[in-house]
Amino acid sequence: MGHLQNFISGRRVDPSSPPPYLLKFRSSKTFILSTICVAVFTDIFLYGIIVPVVPFSLTSRAGVPESSVQSWISVLLAVYGAALLVGSPISGWYADHSSSRRLPLLIGLIAMVGSTVMLCLAKSVALLIVGRIFGGLSAAVVWTVGLALLVDTVGQAEIGETLGWVSLSMTLGILVAPLLGGIVYEKAGYYAVFYMAFGLLVLDILLRLVLIEKKMARQWLDDEVTNSDSSSDSSISPNRNEDAVVTDARNKHITNTDEEKVVQSNPSGTTEAAPTSSPHISKWPAMFSLLKSRRLCAGLWGCVVQASLMSSFDSVIPLFVQDTFHWNSVGAGLIFLALVVPSFAAPVVGWACDRYGPRWPCVAGFCFATPFWILLRLVTHNSLNQKVLLCALLALIGVSLTCAMPGLMAEVTYIVEAKEKQIPGRFGKNGAYAQAYGLFITAYAAGTLVGPIWAGYVEDSSGWGTMSLSLGLFSLAGAVPCLIWTGGLITKSNAKTAEERAANPLSGVTNDTLATPRDAEDIV
Repeated sequence: MGHLQNFISGRRVDPSSPPPYLLKFRSSKTFILSTICVAVFTDIFLYGIIVPVVPFSLTSRAGVPESSVQSWISVLLAVYGAALLVGSPISGWYADHSSSRRLPLLIGLIAMVGSTVMLCLAKSVALLIVGRIFGGLSAAVVWTVGLALLVDTVGQAEIGETLGWVSLSMTLGILVAPLLGGIVYEKAGYYAVFYMAFGLLVLDILLRLVLIEKKMARQWLDDEVTNSDSSSDSSISPNRNEDAVVTDARNKHITNTDEEKVVQSNPSGTTEAAPTSSPHISKWPAMFSLLKSRRLCAGLWGCVVQASLMSSFDSVIPLFVQDTFHWNSVGAGLIFLALVVPSFAAPVVGWACDRYGPRWPCVAGFCFATPFWILLRLVTHNSLNQKVLLCALLALIGVSLTCAMPGLMAEVTYIVEAKEKQIPGRFGKNGAYAQAYGLFITAYAAGTLVGPIWAGYVEDSSGWGTMSLSLGLFSLAGAVPCLIWTGGLITKSNAKTAEERAANPLSGVTNDTLATPRDAEDIV
């Protein structure tokens, strides 16, 4: 019974409790990364897989008239985005104040299962809306808590490469889900789509139950054993909570010793309190402090642009290829493969961000995408050359967006780490990674709302060419703040590798004699 309890909870019930089965494997970086990638893919997949069946649900099951279907589809999309917008900061705050990242992940899993069941069985618009709300809330938990757990696990040195794998999972989910949903719905019917969804959910449930956080594993493993399992982790320990306790104890000892020396050396014999510095923990959530960072605001803007560009395809590409090339739903889904293939390079881009900094991959991605967006206006009629041109341009846009996303995700970690280096302990013992990624996912959700509306409205009112031009210019607008702020102010000598960031967390700001502490705070 003890083994079963430890397997489910991951906690040590009492000193005599046996370690969980396969403890090292279940708390390893590889397994935790795989679990989070599957969770992200599952969440995005469940969001996209029902897109082909929503019109059927509205008309045949919920009794919505054909003339109102498009309006209700927009409502369902907006409800999901709104739940994600509201839920991301809240779940981030909760995760940073919870003793375990695993518990919020399991809560999010319950919301995801509930959402899928409701959408499968819904025969009213109200139940469809509630199901979409639960889906948005589960997505908020998966993203904020999952990304924070990865930072806790791998540290700063490898976070770019690690988030590259997450970015790959996200992109695959976005682009593969509508394709599979359309094919399965056309060949096997309504419920077959949800059978596929429930099968993926079972895998996700098993992985989340088996996962054990590294800080839980340390209840049984010696520090030396744990460190050998994560020998390639960041030189900045991801387990800063435990390190902070040791460091705090050492600092207290040093402070006391210094105070004694001051008392002994004071000729008047009076005691004077030695100046001590303790971290000021604001009563306000850490996200408000983070939002004062120009670097973070630049990263959030880049995320809005990237998500808008990626999600804009969902609203215009299927209708465009249907009207121009007379393709059916399967062909409209297969065209997205041109965007999927480049996403496999995301881990390589993340590795480059870890090694050389995130600025130039992000800037290059947005700038590189601009001409190819504009050149989409050349695709105007039905011919083999036009089909090849469309696929080639989509592939090049996919390469560009793949360059931008891992760096933007990693930049969030770099910023939080730099702020903690400025004032150790400022965000409390649990840090602020979940809240930071809550802001990131909020920006991403905003982008997924803006992109389809922008692309659909401009294409409908002004045509395909104007739509491609406007989104190309929007991509360029994403590059400018990233050029100035991502990785640190461009006019400063900025740290690139994890070692440099650890040695110089302010990215060169403190080397400027004219820089004030407020400048350093806002820049980082």
